[in-house]
Amino acid sequence: MGEMKTFEAICRAMARPDFYPHPVLKVERRETHISVVFLAGDFVYKLKKPVDFGFLDYTSLETRKKMCELEVKLNRRLADRVYLGVVPICAKGDQFLLAEGGAEIEYGVRMRRLPDEASLSSMIETKKVTPGDMILLGERLFQFFEGAERVGEIEKFGAGEVIGFNTEENFRQLEPFVGDLIDRQRFEFVMEASRTFLKDRSALFQRRIDGGKICDGHGDLRAEHVYFLDPIQIIDCVEFSQRLRCGDRAADLAFLHMDVERLGRADLSLAMLQGYTEAGRDFGIYTVLDFYSCYRAVVKAKVSCLSAGKRNEMRGRASRYFDLAFAYAVQFARPSIFVLCGLPGSGKSTWAKKIAEIFGLCLFSSDALRQELPEYGESGGPVAFATGIYKPGIRARAYSRLMSAAQLELKKGRSVILDASFSKKKWREEAVRLAEDMDANILFLECLSSQPTLLERLTGREGKGGLSDARKEHLPGLLKEFEPLEELGEAQYMKIDTEAPLEARLPLVLSTVYSKKQNQVARIIKLLG
Repeated sequence: MGEMKTFEAICRAMARPDFYPHPVLKVERRETHISVVFLAGDFVYKLKKPVDFGFLDYTSLETRKKMCELEVKLNRRLADRVYLGVVPICAKGDQFLLAEGGAEIEYGVRMRRLPDEASLSSMIETKKVTPGDMILLGERLFQFFEGAERVGEIEKFGAGEVIGFNTEENFRQLEPFVGDLIDRQRFEFVMEASRTFLKDRSALFQRRIDGGKICDGHGDLRAEHVYFLDPIQIIDCVEFSQRLRCGDRAADLAFLHMDVERLGRADLSLAMLQGYTEAGRDFGIYTVLDFYSCYRAVVKAKVSCLSAGKRNEMRGRASRYFDLAFAYAVQFARPSIFVLCGLPGSGKSTWAKKIAEIFGLCLFSSDALRQELPEYGESGGPVAFATGIYKPGIRARAYSRLMSAAQLELKKGRSVILDASFSKKKWREEAVRLAEDMDANILFLECLSSQPTLLERLTGREGKGGLSDARKEHLPGLLKEFEPLEELGEAQYMKIDTEAPLEARLPLVLSTVYSKKQNQVARIIKLLG
């Protein structure tokens, strides 16, 4: 109690302009649950409160000094010439001095002051940030992650057991507030969905480790910590806990993604993710993005709850953050059907395989299922259009098998990818009914190419193996029978131009797929109230 009294006395002294050895007209004090910041002229001074929240313990002066030094060291990785050093606060008689010359009783971090209007949070509010800016931010973050420490002990922070410990710690610390600040039903859903994801998708986390995606990151990457200057400056990483700072780079991206969405600009967040994936080809972030976004929203809800007793406005904020956590939990808990459709030769099978590889999903192909039919062996391979295995009744059986295979996976809560032309409206309607029956999202991705390209690709199949029996002579009949996907709304449909190289189109396609899935879930949540 005495230490806190002294700390408050220091804060009162630092609130006076004449405390500082440089020109200051006015001092602005800002406060979080773990620190106090003073904006004084061209500089900023940050003190750590002598508090113990379990996940951090700053009650020791020695620890506060050590953490100030570590904060400067770590933040210099992303903030060029902003973190100037650690300054002692001394007691001389009944006065406090911001310099050496007495008993050192506190320490603070001295920073160069950055303009508030350059922060991402401010630029979102004033509508001055563009998708192009966010793409550059995504590229900057990729460069940081690539240069961050990634070997040895760091890798363990991406393991499912460590992530599970972190999530359970959050739930334990939130439990006292459930029923008051946090809705109990939503709390229990988020908790169980998180546990199930960790258990059922453990291979995803190991794949991220094997791919070198774990690093000593930022840990608190939110909009107010990003400044669009030249170069982009990012401040205030987590220094007090290696466990909370190190981990999957997707966890850092998810924090910023969640925060920008909270500010109402999901489009800007998607641009940032697109910039990151274009620079790093790390498309696997989409496999864990919702899980980590949920985790980050729970962290912010917890912090708001811990502050609720002192700052009444934090009570509403805690509830809003947990509503976000609930939305992300529904997104990663609710299965999806991704339908890769289009004419033979349009590239749909290539795209289906790539997306299945990225998301680690089961892929079901109508070509493969058709070849399992007894009639296939009797036909002896490619036949004339609308004959043999391409008779309407036989094709219908292949689609029936496709739906049955998908249904078995959906019953297990797993998403699927369907690779078939879906040239008839009735087959697309069957897929939509399956999604409705299984309470799943559904998205049709129609692969499109020009007729000369289709003909060239089908011609290239001559004399080669492969699942598809479609050939160039079938193209006129295929074009004639194909029924445009006009019955599908924007939320369930998107086009992929497969004339361009797959790798060039992939970042934008994946961000669009993610956005459409989000929108479908948002409508479900709205109906739930």
